[in-house]
Amino acid sequence: MDEVDCVVVGAGVVGLAVARAFALAGRDVLVLEAAEGIGTETSSRNSEVIHAGIYYPKGSLMARFCVAGKRELYAYCAERGVPHRNCGKLIVATNEAEAGQLAAIQARAAANGVGDLRLVSAAEARAMEPALACTAALASPSTGIIDSHAYMLSLQGDAENAGAVFAFHAPVLSGRLLPEGGAELSVGGAEPMELRCALLVNAAGLHAPALAASLENMPAALVPPTYYAKGNYFTLSGRSPFTHLIYPVPVPGGLGTHLTLDLGGQAKFGPDVEWVDHIDYKVNPARGESFYAAIRRYWPGLPDASLLPGYSGIRPKIVGPGQGAQDFVVQGPREHGMPGLVNLFGIESPGLTASLALADYVVAAA
Repeated sequence: MDEVDCVVVGAGVVGLAVARAFALAGRDVLVLEAAEGIGTETSSRNSEVIHAGIYYPKGSLMARFCVAGKRELYAYCAERGVPHRNCGKLIVATNEAEAGQLAAIQARAAANGVGDLRLVSAAEARAMEPALACTAALASPSTGIIDSHAYMLSLQGDAENAGAVFAFHAPVLSGRLLPEGGAELSVGGAEPMELRCALLVNAAGLHAPALAASLENMPAALVPPTYYAKGNYFTLSGRSPFTHLIYPVPVPGGLGTHLTLDLGGQAKFGPDVEWVDHIDYKVNPARGESFYAAIRRYWPGLPDASLLPGYSGIRPKIVGPGQGAQDFVVQGPREHGMPGLVNLFGIESPGLTASLALADYVVAAA
């Protein structure tokens, strides 16, 4: 049986950031990834937004790590030349009832340490974005966009330069937590292996609860259930008239049908919320019909037949529909009593923005 110091399971953006942090701290790190490469699931199937930290409950891990991670991420991108743009965003109200909610959104953001939101009038918002229709808006100057794959490649490069090793097509089939700490793992793939590690970090994203449940001696009561919230995106066939991200006032269960941009200026809309019971990334074109009315509330000029099925992602939910807000769960020895194990559950948005700060926390929790 091979002996390894630290095993990180999962090479999504958070697993990569965690592997980098441990490698830079001097640990010998092996990253096990079941897929053929880095970031093949949730990390590459999102809006690629650098979030400000506006909507999350005060004191939540999402709020803390989003705000801290945003600062770290902008600095990292500038230092490493990772393509990104601090384009800003407008949260728009389209009637007086929604306009009344903007102050509460601004207050929640301030409570999270995001003090730069600015209330703007309808005229000022239209001066910024002439195609926009609204009664008032909040401007978020610290929201941005990023090339998520370039960022993940940079994290991988940092980790490898610090000595981390990556194994792809290497699914963890089963494991056993050891009383003295760490774990023994059975790894499949073309070259199966048995490993013993002093530290196991479960950063398997959508598969993190299943991996935890497969570990002998893991307290079953501490493994959360798995729910899949699929988000479908539709792309704009023509040129976008917007230079900022445009978000409606949030609706129950989500942030509404918002407009985001990629670094080439291509506009995309979504995600919606579709609860599914298995992983399936096909986009049903019929779902796009409901997007038109939602978008035209803030962009009346959206042309007919201009939305094309784009792509979808699945959020790793640990609470089901109607069960309330979810927070990140970082479960270390203090929580589960098993030395040498850190589980990461429910790491959905803003996981990309939060990744560097979250990785620092994992290193401390281990």
